[in-house]
Amino acid sequence: MVQVPPVGVSDKSRASVPDHRPAVYAFDSLDDRPVTSETMRGKPTVVVFLTTGDLLGQAQINYLVAMARNDGDKVNYAMVALHPRKEIVIVDAYAKALNVNFPVALGDPSSTTSEAGPFGAITAVPTTIVLARDGHMVWKHTGLAKSEDIRAHMQGL
Repeated sequence: MVQVPPVGVSDKSRASVPDHRPAVYAFDSLDDRPVTSETMRGKPTVVVFLTTGDLLGQAQINYLVAMARNDGDKVNYAMVALHPRKEIVIVDAYAKALNVNFPVALGDPSSTTSEAGPFGAITAVPTTIVLARDGHMVWKHTGLAKSEDIRAHMQGL
């Protein structure tokens, strides 16, 4: 059995990642920029899972917006809001208010956050995932992940 770090703590080693198979995912995008394993493959990818009512999630998005501005098209960024489809207007307004310039999608909270989800259990928000170019997960962090921590796990990707 693989041990995972407790909520709010990230394991900086790659030993906590269960395997190196590419994650397979497809989230309900708010616009014509799909958030899927196929469209994100080929570049390092950072995906953050959040809810719009969480202040740490807002801070996490602020970090990613600044990172995306600096990285241009070298890195994929995506925001996945754990909200039902009926709350799409709230999520869209949230993304616009925070000047999110990368793809935004909805993730069904029940299937996305379960142990069987594409990234294992997501026990709290925000949760940030870093994926290698081939789509396998190299880092998962629950809680606020600062830019320098995210970048440290993107080195060599």
